Amino acid sequence: MNARIRIGLYSISALMLAACTNKLAESPLSSTTSTATSTATTLDDYKRGLAQRIAAVNSTEVYVGRPQALLRAVIVVKYFVGTDGQLLRADILRTNRDRKAEATALATLRRAAPFPKPDSRLVRRGEVEISESWLFNNDGRFQLRSIAEQQMDE
Repeated sequence: MNARIRIGLYSISALMLAACTNKLAESPLSSTTSTATSTATTLDDYKRGLAQRIAAVNSTEVYVGRPQALLRAVIVVKYFVGTDGQLLRADILRTNRDRKAEATALATLRRAAPFPKPDSRLVRRGEVEISESWLFNNDGRFQLRSIAEQQMDE
């Protein structure tokens, strides 16, 4: 069996099990210390960890596999995480005016909070600033750009 297909089937199975048991959403990320502080030492690593958490908590709304060639919407959100891992605020930076996709992006972000505490080296003025893109397929499910597979060709 093709390795890509096998990986895709494993991913789908894991997400389906997580959706049934909700254990994926409840379990902390493996990349945290006993004090719930992220072990990520770069902003990109911290961003990927948060994206994994957002996807895990909202697994039923996440598209598994490669995003379609022409996306329904791309919503870019800038959000701020405090030193305690709390979501401080979120603003939409880019949208195609798809209000449902905008609402979904903000709701899935809020549902995933609180996040692992950021490493103190990532904090500026008491917060960490992150921008993330929600990539929506026609069916309304999404992937986050920082952990998404490459988009399909037309």
